[in-house]
Amino acid sequence: MPGAFLPLMETSGLIVPLGDWILRQAASDLRRWQGAGLESGRVAVNISPVQLRRRAFADHLLDLVGEWRNENVGIDIEITEGVLIDDVSSAVSQLRVLRRSGIRVAIDDFGTGYSSLSRLAELPVDMLKIDRSFISGLTSSGAGRTVAETIIALGRAFDMTTVAEGVETPEQFEMLEHLGCDQSQGYLHSRPLAAVDIEPLLKSGAVMAFHKNQLGKPALTQVALRG
Repeated sequence: MPGAFLPLMETSGLIVPLGDWILRQAASDLRRWQGAGLESGRVAVNISPVQLRRRAFADHLLDLVGEWRNENVGIDIEITEGVLIDDVSSAVSQLRVLRRSGIRVAIDDFGTGYSSLSRLAELPVDMLKIDRSFISGLTSSGAGRTVAETIIALGRAFDMTTVAEGVETPEQFEMLEHLGCDQSQGYLHSRPLAAVDIEPLLKSGAVMAFHKNQLGKPALTQVALRG
């Protein structure tokens, strides 16, 4: 499982070449879909703290994915709250370079770390992803709903997109829509799919954004809730 696999990759140093391969593969898939005339949207790739802390990581990432991206098609990256807490100045400078180049930045599993609200307002971040632990208790726990509602309000206040992780039931989806969440992802929309299985969905005109985890496999779909 990722909880065992990823720490091993990080401690061994293999997370760096693995991360490079994932970024190249994500960009290659997007270019292929775009060349075939498919509405491919954007692909989000998890970035390890080890990768982000490398010198000139931003320039290296841009070299890997190339200059073909545009406003609607391209690579997004997902980072953890811990990256910004542990080494905020270095991480922020890297993220600013990426955002100026059209790469969007998301904080993954938001709500499980210790972000400072005053710092959050200054960070070069586009999306807050609400951790699935809060979504799982959304309809049965007052605490889960309160946390989700608070994060959605934060996103709105800081002009960030909010994304609910791990949405599995229509009831959760309806609650998130009521609370004003922007997007959701989870088994309610789709199980994890290989790239070859995503292409028929793109050909059908489905408007989706796909996420690749650290294993390089597309994970859950994202679907807009509003607008």
